[in-house]
Amino acid sequence: MKSLCVYCGSSFGIKPVYADAARALAREMVGQDITLVYGGGNVGLMGVIANEVLRLGGEATGVIPQALLDKEVGHSQLTHLHVVRDMHERKAMMAQLSDGFIAMPGGIGTLEELFEVLTWSQLGFHEKPIGVLNVDGFYDGLISFVHNLVTQGFLKPNQATLMMHETSPAGLLHRLQTFIPQPGTKVLDALAAKTLLP
Repeated sequence: MKSLCVYCGSSFGIKPVYADAARALAREMVGQDITLVYGGGNVGLMGVIANEVLRLGGEATGVIPQALLDKEVGHSQLTHLHVVRDMHERKAMMAQLSDGFIAMPGGIGTLEELFEVLTWSQLGFHEKPIGVLNVDGFYDGLISFVHNLVTQGFLKPNQATLMMHETSPAGLLHRLQTFIPQPGTKVLDALAAKTLLP
């Protein structure tokens, strides 16, 4: 794994442990020579992880819409900064530049980014590993909700495993590094079989 996309909050959250986890993830990534790909901001946890990666001599690539850059929330010291037209282009480029994805604590935008790459994986658009860093139980509710999707028949058990989760950066990176895509019929293949075959 050469590059990792990290989704995280543009706020710090109420607990110092969130920023501590961002710095710990940065240390693990730099130690494994993994480039950070993220939203290009210099605020909140986004700024924390980018600054720590850079401080340790690692590479950080940001992707930010012009509108957000105009609001002076962009990071000016990154290894690479891609300025794009809108959020759709931003997410597409971040995914293209990355070999895997991690969601740290964050808000609605972080969840939206996480679920988008999960959906793309479920549909067979990519086979890259996806994980959530469950800092201090932050994602306990989401993990339970995904299990509920399975029990209620809206998600297959093997699809639920697409969202890996660990409490430590080292543990999560190990899961992502050793991830092997599961063989089997993709959702799109199954839909095509139902609609196109007699």
